[in-house]
Amino acid sequence: MDISTTSHVIATTDRRSVGRTLRAYVALTKPRVLELLLVTTVPVMILAQGGLPNLWLILATVIGGSLSAGSAAAFNMYLDRDIDAHMQRTVNRPLVTGEVSPRGALIFAWTLAVVSTVWLLAFTNPLAAGLSAAAIFFYVVIYTMILKRRTEQNIVWGGIAGCFPVLIGWSAVTGSLSWAPFILFALVFLWTPPHYWPLSMKYAAQYDEVDVPMLGATRSGSQVGLQVILYAWATVACSLLLIPVASMGLVYSVSALVFGGWFIYESHRLYSRAVRGGEPRPMRVFHASITYLTLLFVAIAVDPLLPF
Repeated sequence: MDISTTSHVIATTDRRSVGRTLRAYVALTKPRVLELLLVTTVPVMILAQGGLPNLWLILATVIGGSLSAGSAAAFNMYLDRDIDAHMQRTVNRPLVTGEVSPRGALIFAWTLAVVSTVWLLAFTNPLAAGLSAAAIFFYVVIYTMILKRRTEQNIVWGGIAGCFPVLIGWSAVTGSLSWAPFILFALVFLWTPPHYWPLSMKYAAQYDEVDVPMLGATRSGSQVGLQVILYAWATVACSLLLIPVASMGLVYSVSALVFGGWFIYESHRLYSRAVRGGEPRPMRVFHASITYLTLLFVAIAVDPLLPF
């Protein structure tokens, strides 16, 4: 092999190595969670404006919010790297595989936290920046460090961190908060348990192995199913409160009823199968919950743009 060929091989290897490293750091931010950020933030900004806000403001808020959520996720992976190594669904995370060192992950998480706060402060307003910092604190300290390994209600209260994007989106547009964003905050809060508990049913054995008391791992299928039903009904009821408070039109009203009815139906099916001793098929409800929230927030975005 001549020198030029050897140099080409080395350069190619280096590029692949850099590419793998970059992908590993991106994986620390849990990109799939960032999708939920977009789904909940942008529609709320449209609702707050009563139409399309300034496109730069939308972009700036999404960038800042994404950096903030990525920071929280990276902190979470750093703190949970011990249990991630023993769970099948998390064994390929970068800190477990060694693609990112614990020190590198911690520096990355802090960097994103600082940059996201400064970014939102510079391009939105202090309220949005403060709410973003609070979301990071809540997810990292309250949920990951305090609640997650101590109580089966961990996801109920820890899920509050995932509610902050609606407040951030609203405050970025208006510089203040009102009843409408708090109703949406409550909606996401109530939606989180029936979204996540079915997932914890699917991976109950893995959570049990690492002593993380997720409800799906500590209770029977019928007990979890009943809780999913109660929270699904509460979520849909909360979604209907937005109609009079924010003067929502026909698109949102019909969507809240139709998609909400479907979400409740899937929740009842989970409970019914569990009670009869059949396969609960919890992932059906998990995926249905994502689709429900996505369609509901699409309706929130569309409704202010129409005259009815």
